[in-house]
Amino acid sequence: MAWYVVLANFTDQGIRAIKDTTKRAKAFRETAGAMGVKIKDIYWTLGHHDVVLTMEAPDDETAAALMMKVGALGNLTSQTLRAFTEPEIAAIVSRI
Repeated sequence: MAWYVVLANFTDQGIRAIKDTTKRAKAFRETAGAMGVKIKDIYWTLGHHDVVLTMEAPDDETAAALMMKVGALGNLTSQTLRAFTEPEIAAIVSRI
């Protein structure tokens, strides 16, 4: 399983329906689970990004498919970052 950090911002549509944001988060968790993705944490944030979340997915393709599916709903734009744990990065660095 691979880890990801997602940085997201509300679209005009998403901010207009901000009162539904926790309902949308619950639906997101359910959709992710059905796709084999585990959502670890979701944070609503101040600053450059409106939402930051961490998730674990079987592979990059599954993570991409989930974020495309959610993006198509029109409430968020996002940037997905592949994250490496300390043991994973140690193994990568050992190849150098």
